[in-house]
Amino acid sequence: MTLKKITIAIDGHSSTGKSTMAKSLARRIGYAYVDTGAMYRAVTLFALREHLIKRGKVDEPALKQHLKQGDIIITFRPTKEGKSVTCLNGKNVERYIRSMRVSNVVSIIAAIGFVRKAMVKQQQAMGKDKGLVMDGRDIGTVVFPDAEMKVFATASAQVRAQRRFDELRAKGDTTTTLEEVLANVTERDRIDSTRKESPLRQADDAVVLDNSYMTIEEQNEWLYQLYLERANS
Repeated sequence: MTLKKITIAIDGHSSTGKSTMAKSLARRIGYAYVDTGAMYRAVTLFALREHLIKRGKVDEPALKQHLKQGDIIITFRPTKEGKSVTCLNGKNVERYIRSMRVSNVVSIIAAIGFVRKAMVKQQQAMGKDKGLVMDGRDIGTVVFPDAEMKVFATASAQVRAQRRFDELRAKGDTTTTLEEVLANVTERDRIDSTRKESPLRQADDAVVLDNSYMTIEEQNEWLYQLYLERANS
């Protein structure tokens, strides 16, 4: 059976495991993988390090100038284990972009129009030859509206908060509380869904994946079967 090369867009709420499922599918079918959420997190980390975010407000003119000057270069580097790490200006920042410090303000950065335009331009360039799995908030609606396979991942806020909390604990964070994580998840949902620029929404032709009570194995098999169906049509 010869399968055609397609574009796979996985969108959905925060902490639904979009990146994990997208990475797993990409490895299984031999496709490239791009974590667009990591790109916005990297821009956020840059802004924090440059003190461009104060009291929840972003110095947008300064950030826009940095983007224009090419001061924020985001790339993905493969590891020996076959994984992918996010690099900001050539340096591995995977650990830093997953911190609560970044999580608490990434939705603010991601809601800025010129930031999204800059990231979308990079993302579309990455996927021009298909054979790509990309996850984020607006992949199926804005970045690749013609993607052959679109998935919208969701789960209850409580389940997502617990997953994020467990992840933080596994990484050594012993101070962040479950209540703080749940508040962050809820606020990110609100910001992502109500922003003016490319709000989070399910594409009309996307298939919903509610993984609240699915195992990782069940989820991965569900995605693989959908891929076979779409690549063989």
